[in-house]
Amino acid sequence: MSSSDSAYRVETTSRLAQWRIDNFSSCTYRKSDPFKIGLWNWHLAVEKNRLLFIKLYPETSNSTRNKPPIASFNIRVVCSVGDRKALIHPEVIDKQLKTNDDFVWSLEVPFTGKFIIEVEFLDLKTTPPEGGEPCSIWSEGSSAQNQSNATAIASLGRMLSESIHTDIAINASDGSIGAHRAVLAARSPVFSSMFSHDLKEKELSTINISDMSIEACRAFLNYIYGSIRHDEFLAHRLALLRAADKYDISELKEACHDSLVEDIDTRNVLERLQNASLYQLPKLKASCMSYLVKFGKIFDIRNEFDSFLQCADRELVAEIFHEVLAAWKGF
Repeated sequence: MSSSDSAYRVETTSRLAQWRIDNFSSCTYRKSDPFKIGLWNWHLAVEKNRLLFIKLYPETSNSTRNKPPIASFNIRVVCSVGDRKALIHPEVIDKQLKTNDDFVWSLEVPFTGKFIIEVEFLDLKTTPPEGGEPCSIWSEGSSAQNQSNATAIASLGRMLSESIHTDIAINASDGSIGAHRAVLAARSPVFSSMFSHDLKEKELSTINISDMSIEACRAFLNYIYGSIRHDEFLAHRLALLRAADKYDISELKEACHDSLVEDIDTRNVLERLQNASLYQLPKLKASCMSYLVKFGKIFDIRNEFDSFLQCADRELVAEIFHEVLAAWKGF
C-alpha cells in the first residue's frame, strides 16, 4: 500500500487535523503522510504493542532544527462507529516538539476497528533568532493591520486619537467619536456619496451608526485611519465585517473573511456559518460546512445545531443537509 493511499492521508483545516484509520487490527505501526499546519509539516504515528501509542511530531527539516515549534493543542481519539466514544488527552500547553519522541500518548484501550485521531492546534510559537520569549506565529501580524498601514500614514492615527480638526461626529450606540470627512470619503464610496449630496449626514455633520458599540466603532475608525491593533481587530471581527459590507470597504471585508476562517471551533462555527451566508463569504461557508460535516463536529454540538436549524435561513439549511447527504454517500 503506497503512502499516497487514503489510509495515510490526514485531512486538515487551518488549525485542525483528522486522521481516519479504517483498519489497524493487522498492523503494529503506521505513520501518516505529512500534513501542513502553520509553518511546519507534521506527522501522526500509531504503534501497537501492549499499549497503543500515538505520536505527534514535525517533519525533520532545517526549519524544525532551527525553529522548532512550541505547540499548544488538544488531541483525542474517537471511535468513528456507534456512539462515537472519545478518549481525550489533557490539554497540552507550550510543548516544544522536535523529534518523534517529544509527544507520546499511551492508551490502554485497544482501538482496532475504525477510529479517528484528531488534533486541534490552539497555538504554535517559535523563539526569535535573537532570543527572548516565544512568539505565536498566528499573531506576528494580520492582513488587516498590514493593509491598513499600507493605505494610511501614521499621522492619520494621531488626527483621530487626538481629535485634530475633526469635522464630523460618528454616533455609535453608546458614545460618539470625532472624525474627518475627507478621510472617511477617501476610504469608503458610501461615505463619499453621503458628503457629495445634500443628505442629512452632510447637513448635520453627524453619522449615526447605531448598530455598533463605541468600542467596535473605534476599531472601525482605527482601521480606516491605519492605526488598528491586531488584538483589537480580532475582538471586533464580526462588527467590522458588518461595517465593511455596509460602507463598501472591500479590503476590510476580505481581511475579516480570511481571519474568520483561521480559528473556527465548536463555540463559533454556527454564528460564522450564518454570517458567511448573510454576507456571501464562500470560503468561510465552505470551511464551516467542512468543520461541521466532514470533521463530524455536528455530533459535538447537537443541541446548539438543532436550535440553529430552527431559525436559520431555509436555503442555508438545505445546503447543510446536502453536505450531510453527500458525506454519508462517501462514507
